[in-house]
Amino acid sequence: QVQLAESGGGLVQPGGSLRLSCAASGRTSSSYIMGWFRQAPGKEREFVAAINWSGGASDYADSVKGRFTIFRDMAKNTVYLQMNSLKPEDTAVYYCAGRAGILMSRLSQTYGYWGQGTQVTVSS
Repeated sequence: QVQLAESGGGLVQPGGSLRLSCAASGRTSSSYIMGWFRQAPGKEREFVAAINWSGGASDYADSVKGRFTIFRDMAKNTVYLQMNSLKPEDTAVYYCAGRAGILMSRLSQTYGYWGQGTQVTVSS
């Protein structure tokens, strides 16, 4: 089993920045895809970004490309989501997720491990 724990959410003004962290523990390995998803009230959970844990290749939703960066610290078993130029429409609960293997995926149902979520609110 793999446990994921997010942190770093909060309230930020439009145009501001936040960095989310996701610490992985348990039966981790190098063959993992780590992803970030978000869910706003009344909306479905949507893909934000993903990274190949071993190779570092990444993928982004069009809505965040150029503003968000996903990266990992292998020594700390932690994946991060750096969010810049935040907009009110980025307001959501952000979830860290993991899936075994090396294939990137934007589909939430393909991820078997999930964190508890952290709230991000962008408002003036």
